Amino acid sequence: MTVHATCHCGAIDIAIQTAPTEVTECNCSLCRRYGVLWAYYDADQLGLPDAASTATYAWNGRHVDFHRCRTCGCVTHWQPRAGGRTGRAINARLLPPEMLAAARLRHKDGAGSGEYLD
Repeated sequence: MTVHATCHCGAIDIAIQTAPTEVTECNCSLCRRYGVLWAYYDADQLGLPDAASTATYAWNGRHVDFHRCRTCGCVTHWQPRAGGRTGRAINARLLPPEMLAAARLRHKDGAGSGEYLD
């Protein structure tokens, strides 16, 4: 069953093959400010929007681009730059709340060790 994560205005629609079983709250300076919960997927499990429909931000020369809707500004996903990671993450807060109810919430120390705290 395909699941859809959509931004507030509906311009961005990310198709995923399955609802997340786990979501991550990262405490790094960027994710904390964005207020996102990340659900991680392999590239072939996602139907990501055309790059022209999003604006991107790469913090401090990192290896991922954070995408947001050009219309409403919702952070939608991140994906690696060339030669970076193979996985991607979507902002799970764009999914219907009832889908997140069953997902395990993990806490990542992105501001420090980079390890999960639980």
